[in-house]
Amino acid sequence: MARLPLIFLGVLMLSLLVAFGLHLFALQSNNLPLWDNLIATSYVINFILAALIFLIIYFLKDRLSNAMGFLFMAGSLLKFLVFFLVFYPVYKSDGVTDKLEISAFLIPYLIALVLETFYASKLLNSLEK
Repeated sequence: MARLPLIFLGVLMLSLLVAFGLHLFALQSNNLPLWDNLIATSYVINFILAALIFLIIYFLKDRLSNAMGFLFMAGSLLKFLVFFLVFYPVYKSDGVTDKLEISAFLIPYLIALVLETFYASKLLNSLEK
């Protein structure tokens, strides 16, 4: 179980890098701007937040085992706060939020969320044993 954070960070990094590459490839294939909509920032911030949230949960698992769900939800709240402080103003600056802006944030967010949920579940299941 001590290797779980390293495994999580590796899988998260690899998954987001592959998704980022595919995302850029899809944009380029459709002759769309590659670096608009804070796309790189979105992938980096989602990696950092997912890593931070998982590591906090991991290191507090013994002391706050009954509050793991609340910590996970607090992490989700933090992600929403970052979205509304960093991304939302930029996306709304022209009065329209288009599909490219939504996908620039949502793709890395969902990948990170799925991996966080999966690995946090593994962590919590290991506490019950």
